Amino acid sequence: MTTGRICRIEIDDSAQPPPSPEMEQDRRVAVFDLLEDNSFTLPGRDGIAPPLGPYALVLAVRDRRLVFDIATEAGERVAEFHLALGPFRQTVKDYFQICASYFDAVKRLPPAQIEAIDMARRGIHNEGARTLQERLQGKAVIDIDTSRRLFTLICALIPE
Repeated sequence: MTTGRICRIEIDDSAQPPPSPEMEQDRRVAVFDLLEDNSFTLPGRDGIAPPLGPYALVLAVRDRRLVFDIATEAGERVAEFHLALGPFRQTVKDYFQICASYFDAVKRLPPAQIEAIDMARRGIHNEGARTLQERLQGKAVIDIDTSRRLFTLICALIPE
């Protein structure tokens, strides 16, 4: 087992309205996929080596900020960082809109149109993942697949 990974994830959404069934399903899939395969490391700071993982991550929104609360697998807190929600808001809003269109399309449109909407949905999702990687620069190093899965979880935390 590699140390540069997330081994446990908790979503603290106690201050948010309950997610839609579709978002809840996306969340379950993202958590499962994330725990199966992810890349997450903390950089060293001021010449001090970073604490080794694997890591337990709690994602939350507090005081209108996205919070990453990170501990070792044994539960020792090693980092906490807060990201402004502003850079994510428009992408999350666009993602919710395209997801609603996609779920509606699946019920009534032909496969070619569903595929076109799904491609747009994936494009917006990738944009959110890139924004997350940029915002985490200097705080944590994640690959694009990990970032995509985390972005799905972030969407579940940010009110529409």
